[in-house]
Amino acid sequence: MTENIHYLSAGANRWPGASDWGQDGFVAFGAETNVCLWNPSNPNGISSILSQHTGTVRAVKFLPRLADEKEVLLLSGGDDKVLRVWIVNSEDGTATFREDLESHTEPINCISVLKPHEGGSLKRRIFVTGGADCTWKVWAYDASQGFSLLQTIKTSGDPRWIPLEAGLSTLDDEGSRIIMAVTGTINKVQIFTASTEDTEKGLEFTLQATLPGHENWVRALDFIREKNETGSDLLLASASQDKYIRIWRIHQGSALSALNSTGMDLTMASLTLGNKIHKITAGGTKYCIMFEALLLGHEDWIYSARWSRTADNKLQLLSASGDNSLSVWESDPDSGIWITVARLGEVSREKGATTATGSIGGFWTCHWSPSGTSIITFGRTGSWRRWDYNTSDDAWQQHYAISGHTRAVTGISWAHDGSYLLSTSTDQTTRLHAQWTGAGSSPGGTWHEMSRPQIHGYDLNCISTLGPTTSFVSGADEKLMRVFTEPKAVAHMLSRLTDSSLTPSDISAAPDAANMPVLGLSNKAIDVVDDDADLSALEASAHNSNADREALDPASMVRKSALDIDHPPFEESLSRHTLWPEVEKLYGHGYEISCLATSHDGKLIASACKATSLNHAVIRLFETEKWTEVRPPLQAHSLTVTRVRFSPDDRYLVSVGRDRQWTVFEKNQEGEEAHEYKLVQAKEKGHTRMILDAAWAPLIESGERVFATAGRDKQVKVWAKKQNGEQFELGKAVAEEQPVTALDFLPEVTKDGSLLLAVGTEAGKLLILTIKVTNGEVEVVETHVLKKELWLPKAVLQLAWRPKKEERKQEGNELAIAGEDGSVRIYSFKA
Repeated sequence: MTENIHYLSAGANRWPGASDWGQDGFVAFGAETNVCLWNPSNPNGISSILSQHTGTVRAVKFLPRLADEKEVLLLSGGDDKVLRVWIVNSEDGTATFREDLESHTEPINCISVLKPHEGGSLKRRIFVTGGADCTWKVWAYDASQGFSLLQTIKTSGDPRWIPLEAGLSTLDDEGSRIIMAVTGTINKVQIFTASTEDTEKGLEFTLQATLPGHENWVRALDFIREKNETGSDLLLASASQDKYIRIWRIHQGSALSALNSTGMDLTMASLTLGNKIHKITAGGTKYCIMFEALLLGHEDWIYSARWSRTADNKLQLLSASGDNSLSVWESDPDSGIWITVARLGEVSREKGATTATGSIGGFWTCHWSPSGTSIITFGRTGSWRRWDYNTSDDAWQQHYAISGHTRAVTGISWAHDGSYLLSTSTDQTTRLHAQWTGAGSSPGGTWHEMSRPQIHGYDLNCISTLGPTTSFVSGADEKLMRVFTEPKAVAHMLSRLTDSSLTPSDISAAPDAANMPVLGLSNKAIDVVDDDADLSALEASAHNSNADREALDPASMVRKSALDIDHPPFEESLSRHTLWPEVEKLYGHGYEISCLATSHDGKLIASACKATSLNHAVIRLFETEKWTEVRPPLQAHSLTVTRVRFSPDDRYLVSVGRDRQWTVFEKNQEGEEAHEYKLVQAKEKGHTRMILDAAWAPLIESGERVFATAGRDKQVKVWAKKQNGEQFELGKAVAEEQPVTALDFLPEVTKDGSLLLAVGTEAGKLLILTIKVTNGEVEVVETHVLKKELWLPKAVLQLAWRPKKEERKQEGNELAIAGEDGSVRIYSFKA
């Protein structure tokens, strides 16, 4: 059996330094404890997920290559205090772990590397790391000698400040003199210099100057040559939480020559506030630093600022802010004043959008492509946004990018025909993933997030599609379940972009779209707005509404053309225009919903909640015709029920729980319309520790019934009942090295009559068991363990095989995986 990756999805960590765009075109970014690799020019999305860290990744940086080297090295650090080194294959976007560098005693916050000037080359590779232990570590890398720690610099003050950002640059063309700017939880920038010419001491940085001016923590630092020529001045951009960007000039020579180089009137310069000139030395050569410009325009904290040079040798500065905007700055050639030449992101009228719809939270970082013709950023939702420069229109044009959950994925569920996958997470969102097969997609199709049906105020715990309908039910850390149905706008988009089997009759009664009222948790059905509608009148109507909780947010009203697109939706559409209307609430439970399942015919919902007593550890059934509870609830467990599953023909219902017990309920065949189930078997000690998951096998021709259970006692147990048998008996117990957390049977018997059982453990291990059942006897004929690089770094929380359509029969079996690491993965398997 061979396995392949079909789809990887993960959201970026909200750390400004947790991403980098390398010179080979790949973007590396932290996603929870993972490092993801993505080529923005490739529609396939994330190419690989690197799992080695044990804490959240805060800093990621590519190490520049020397002229004669081909090896691409990637550095990453975070809460586990370890700096990890990866070797990246720049052709296919995969990577292998190389080594760990341990020196910091607290989390690593930032990494900065010494880059060559345009057209220049590096003689040695230097980089610096800053940690929450209030130290800077200066490192060197040599291909023959490896990595070495050159220097440790402690921050000053009482209490000492914590490093957040650093910048490195060479001061001369030979790269023998180096300048380093550092900052952190202070409102100043410290300047250090070092020289490789001083061979007696080795490379040692010394503090030369402290640049004042900012009024809050400085978040970003970046150097660039003013002109791409020998002897040009160096410019330093510093961006702060005070909403301003300051540009500093570093000039070789005296203060007077520095002022002359700016073309500034010397009399006026002497009177300019804060224009103190700082004198520094590096390797015996004198330099001076002076304040050059103050950039105003952002309305919130600035998290990132990065330089780039255009093809016509023009300097541009890109900045990302908490005001939901990116700004591209240029110096006016006549006046020298820095102005905004492009502003990307959210338009001003949409700043009133609620936090619940994912549109407030700002942009946390920004990157130029190596060519300077593309820009990427991400915000609070962990989703990336991308713009490419269109030379014919002289404008930035937005393109689709990647997205993903930012916290543990707690539930997944396929549509009845396998056309899309729903996932839900403790990041309080439900996301719909589908394969883009429409016009413009690459051959074979690529996976993308196509809709965000639910954005909630509680952590979401479980989800299930409702049989053959385009609806689903979800449960969260609240006492009720919510039922959603697909709106017309999303249905038409999915029909156009994916292989969804939509017919006009399916959505004739569906609402146009959905919106979330201000301060509300329920998605309300709404009509789409004409493209030429007067939004100001709609806004006034919303603001004048007396029912504040029912007032619609004007920023998320849906225009008719919003989803009339021929590509996967952009992030602003996902977070505002692809909500699904809520059609029902199901009450009855006393505590947070722990699990739910729907029958295959879509007529019943079974659910349970967190419980410590018999009264609450019940399974409640709800019928979906009138949305009423089927009473009485099913009683058998004494603690939280962790999983409920209907058998393929809905005749049986199995439940497992923290009380180490599994139970089987059977449908009352004489009164099917009443949806009554009765207890037929309970195994009090099915496992020696709590049972975490259960799964039914597909129906076997011989008539035997089979299900499997997964326990914290590190065992998978397969239970079988003969066609005319009365009880389920233990057929096989398979021991694992770690607690087993997830199971799922392939929903059809293989050609040779075998059953395939996917198994996931708390350690992230994934394996496929091939099982034969004969006359109640269970035999595991093959155990296929996936390659270790495909394992998850944390627990596998749920597994789900994709239902097959006739046209997908030859594509192999596809397995969706929900991870505690926040990732959603789809792997395919072929015999």
